[in-house]
Amino acid sequence: MAELKSWQARIGEATDALAQSFVESISYDRRLYKHDIAGSIAHATMLAKVGLITDAEREAIVGGLHSIQRDIEAGNFVFDESLEDIHMVVEDALIKRIGDPGRKLHTARSRNDQVALDLSLWVHDNAIEIGKKLRDLCRAYVALAQRSGDIVMPSYTHLQRAQPILAGAECLAWCTMFSRDADRCATAFQFTGTHDIPLGSGAIAGSSLPIDSGITAQLLGYEQPPLSSIEQTASRDQALEFLFSLAMAAMHLSRWAEQWVIYSSTEFSFIKTADRYTTGSSMMPQKRNPDMLELIRGRCGTVYGDLVSLLTICKGLPIGYNRDLQEDKRVLFRAYDTVSACVTMAAAIVNSTNYVRENIEPTLERGFLDATSLAEYFVTKGIAFRTAHKIVGTLVARCEAEKKSALAQLSVADFVETAKSVGANVAGIGPDVYEALGSRNVVKRYRSPGAAGGQPYVQRLAEWKQKLGV
Repeated sequence: MAELKSWQARIGEATDALAQSFVESISYDRRLYKHDIAGSIAHATMLAKVGLITDAEREAIVGGLHSIQRDIEAGNFVFDESLEDIHMVVEDALIKRIGDPGRKLHTARSRNDQVALDLSLWVHDNAIEIGKKLRDLCRAYVALAQRSGDIVMPSYTHLQRAQPILAGAECLAWCTMFSRDADRCATAFQFTGTHDIPLGSGAIAGSSLPIDSGITAQLLGYEQPPLSSIEQTASRDQALEFLFSLAMAAMHLSRWAEQWVIYSSTEFSFIKTADRYTTGSSMMPQKRNPDMLELIRGRCGTVYGDLVSLLTICKGLPIGYNRDLQEDKRVLFRAYDTVSACVTMAAAIVNSTNYVRENIEPTLERGFLDATSLAEYFVTKGIAFRTAHKIVGTLVARCEAEKKSALAQLSVADFVETAKSVGANVAGIGPDVYEALGSRNVVKRYRSPGAAGGQPYVQRLAEWKQKLGV
């Protein structure tokens, strides 16, 4: 156990066991060890270049840090809780291994700017990592689109049947959403993290020593030294941006999970997922429950809670470092781990799922899914859309009154008669009206960019395959 902490000379009493346990963060911030060591190597390199340590001392520091990293990764390192955090644990081990050169590493550096740097580097690495996982999920959707590409299904607004779409188009909708999440996570670092480096800010006011933070910035991939030492040690904007991006991804995962919980119900039976991603009931032997989807949906709330937690931690802090900020890592790591696990599970579920054609297509003519297509047909015959909308609404009501289940059950004369009744020009209405009716016909007619069928869908699928290397 460490006998004296680095900051303890001013304090008259040793920290007791209760206080030590209360303030420690090594139980969770140990996962920053790579970033802490990388930052220390860059800092030592800068100190040597400006003459505050010798090249030999730098070599000893770098060698010692590398040996510590090897031991950590081999599982041969003891994390001493009495040293509180990863920064002091690494420094203590370094001093024990190399002596006085290790005592010089903290020159012109505080744990305040050190942890700000470590967290910034961690966000960078894990924004990349979650982006890879989200793109794996996108690949799973593209593969499902290829497997189910020609299945026509209803789309829903207000949970009511809307227009016919290709099942693959819905897959590409989720793919688009999660691809944006991947970009948003990357932007969280790019927007707030790549410009000025935190290291070099010191405790709050910088240093009177002739350090050159431009060197450390260049070594670690930042554009410039700190713009404000006060702001850099006080800010957790980057962590908040990343946490917001994770919360957005969790929200999208929850929406998808809800959709598929509905689709997997007996009432819909639109999809079939592998049994390994479902569970049974302790009482009802027939049950096949989508528990993985439900847990993804439920865990979204915990990520929201982590975002609100960090916002709340930051909202009452005067500008400058306060110990409250130690709690940033606890909530950020938890949110990342939750979303990462949910994305991995989502990809596995999508890869094991298929749309069930025989349950979807026999019901396609329920709900007059081709009504909008019929209105657009009338538009092509010179009828104003609002008038066409009224005509089709009248025709749907007539079908319901006559117990007809589809607009295609009406005759050309029925279409002409209804159009005449609202004063529309009916000269162009003829047998070609049936080309606009029926869900399979409708999805072939879509022409607008991004549409859920026709050539736009074929084009977008090809673009996603190329982009994702599927």
